[in-house]
Amino acid sequence: MALDSGLLARRRVPFSSERSQLRRKFGRIRITPMALFWTLIILILAIPILLFLSVAFSPRLMSQGHQWFTLASFKPVFSGSYGIALLHSLLLGIVASLGAMVIALSMAWLVLRTDTPARIIWNSTIFALFLAPSYLIALGWQRLFEQRGVLEIMGFYVEPIRNLLYGPVGICMVLMVKGLPFAYLVIANAMRGLGEEFEQAVRVHGGSRVEAFKVMANLLTPSIFSAMAIVFAEAISDFGVASTLSSVGHFSVATYQLYQGINSIPVNFPVSAATSITLLSLVLLAIFAQNRALRGRSFRTLSGRTRPATITKLSFFGKFSTSTYIIVLLLMVLGIPIFGAVSASMLQGLGSLLSHYSINFSNYSRVLHSRFLRNPLIYSTQMSLITATLAVGLAAIASKVLTSIKPSKSKKFVDFFLLAAVALPGIVFAIGYIFTYNLRFINDLGLHIYGTSFLLALAYSANALPSTSRSLVGNMGQIQESMMDAARVHGSKPARAWIDVTMPLIARPLLIAWLLTFSGTLLELPVSELLYPPGSPPVAVGIELSLAGFDYGGGTAIEVLSILWALVVVGIAFFLFNRFAPPGWKRLGKLK
Repeated sequence: MALDSGLLARRRVPFSSERSQLRRKFGRIRITPMALFWTLIILILAIPILLFLSVAFSPRLMSQGHQWFTLASFKPVFSGSYGIALLHSLLLGIVASLGAMVIALSMAWLVLRTDTPARIIWNSTIFALFLAPSYLIALGWQRLFEQRGVLEIMGFYVEPIRNLLYGPVGICMVLMVKGLPFAYLVIANAMRGLGEEFEQAVRVHGGSRVEAFKVMANLLTPSIFSAMAIVFAEAISDFGVASTLSSVGHFSVATYQLYQGINSIPVNFPVSAATSITLLSLVLLAIFAQNRALRGRSFRTLSGRTRPATITKLSFFGKFSTSTYIIVLLLMVLGIPIFGAVSASMLQGLGSLLSHYSINFSNYSRVLHSRFLRNPLIYSTQMSLITATLAVGLAAIASKVLTSIKPSKSKKFVDFFLLAAVALPGIVFAIGYIFTYNLRFINDLGLHIYGTSFLLALAYSANALPSTSRSLVGNMGQIQESMMDAARVHGSKPARAWIDVTMPLIARPLLIAWLLTFSGTLLELPVSELLYPPGSPPVAVGIELSLAGFDYGGGTAIEVLSILWALVVVGIAFFLFNRFAPPGWKRLGKLK
């Protein structure tokens, strides 16, 4: 036994020595939050974007052709079906941005500068448009005006309206509606800081209210151009309307042409990448046009002498007419789609050739008891919880990097890829992930994640990260770095200093960002359509599959239940926050 123990002891010496050498060699390598952040940024943003877009110029680089450098991939983009679809998207984006800007400008003036009674209704409902994806708005209209739809069952003749709905007029209208809240918030925020002295100067010199309004609109030029640029980018990158009204009406747009190209055999990745670069270039041109139009002009109106604008007192006729305008607009943008979805979900036999229909809740019962209809909602809820948590965590770090007072290459790197991700349509993200994580050398590295829920969660997070980061930049930029330094000087570790100093200041914005990301992911369509794992469709794909099988009642019932479930989660989250969050977290940032 003694001999065996001695041999064992002698054998342990080299092992312990080798282990100590490894510790000395790699002891400085630690997995820190920032290291994990940069790893994820490279995996979910840099690699998919750069590798996919590079195929348009160098097909051979990724084994997609024989040329090391060529521009031949761009030729089909500007001719044939791709060229027509791109032209349609360009025209729709211009018209939708102009229409949304005009409506948003009028609504901002009515809500902020007049005493119209309906302004309270507008403020409480306009944010609902943020939670409603464009394809759900389009489906609400579609269920009403389609052949043997809700209105035809009720005995109405709607064929002329149906012909408009499935053409450029209907597509442009839905894109305009979806872009309206973005345009309104941009213009309304600028109008709140605009004093009344300029309008009063016009009125004192004999100008009418219309002329005073023109002066105010001219001073709001930066916000007007910004609103148009945002709506234009949203319109040309939208996939929801393309997959509904555009596909049914055979009016091609660029995003649906991309979707058809990626589903064709064989897949032409170079042309798809060239189309994506062209869409990205259109967004960048819109931003360039905005900067060009504003160059050399000053719009600084805030000063120490700026007086808050007074509210215009409207007459009885003015209140009646403006309230009618606001209510009719709300009915158009929200009321009709909601009525179309709810009424369709309660009609038994909608989409079939039955001559008799009954109104009941059997479609909701089928959704709750059928795993084929219920499981997509459960799966999307799980993915949304994971995505919202991951995206908000990354967004908090990204916003901290972006608001750092120290110039650095990392700040420019994050800023560039977040801007590029904002301009890229969601369907381009999905195609980039299909291309990147299905490459042979990626699989050789051991990253076998194509066709898995893990890859879908990464794509969801990458798609949500740009907007979530931008929403937190303003709050994170208000935090002085000296407060964190003071906490560290008094002995707090980095994690403790973050919890004690930063979290009370950004807790409520983080909660709102988490809820917006959760709601947006729950009903997300383009990434879900292309990346969902076989046998596990998300709720948006479940809705599409039900409608493709002419189960209009079941599909719209899933749609209604999904929106209600999102509202329930929002209510639960705010209840838990107000009930269990520390007092400092609830007090700071609270609306009064």
